[in-house]
Amino acid sequence: MPAIQTSPAAAHAPARGLQGPWRRVLFVTLYELIAIVVATYGLAVLTGQSAAHSSVASVVASALAVLWNVVFNWAFERWESRQRVRGRSVARRVAHAIGFEGGLVFTLVPLFAWWFNVSLWEAFVMDLALIVFFLCYTFVFNWAFDRVFGLPASAQPGAG
Repeated sequence: MPAIQTSPAAAHAPARGLQGPWRRVLFVTLYELIAIVVATYGLAVLTGQSAAHSSVASVVASALAVLWNVVFNWAFERWESRQRVRGRSVARRVAHAIGFEGGLVFTLVPLFAWWFNVSLWEAFVMDLALIVFFLCYTFVFNWAFDRVFGLPASAQPGAG
């Protein structure tokens, strides 16, 4: 009996779950809406200023984070698609969270220093609680999003 031949295209099943631009739009929208609410009240508590004043910094920070999110996740998924081992291990998720949040520190600390009229060091110390929160939040949000909507094609077994 002859072996059944399959084309290379047939060897890869289509990616499961929400994929493409809609995945990114939904991801960023949900992530940032939650982040704005939490950051507004966190900054108000940390600075002793009103939620209205803190919300301006939160919305600007969110806009910067959206831009960084698009750039960082594009680069991360491009890197991820070239990895021999597929899936998102704890180590890979931790690296993702640290890379994402680390990039934001360089823009948000100066923003907070200017907006709240404090030194860069004071802004960094003030922002430390938010940094720790967002490291955990990023990790948990990414995990939950992937559980609900499936892994992106770049992380699925058999993709590539």
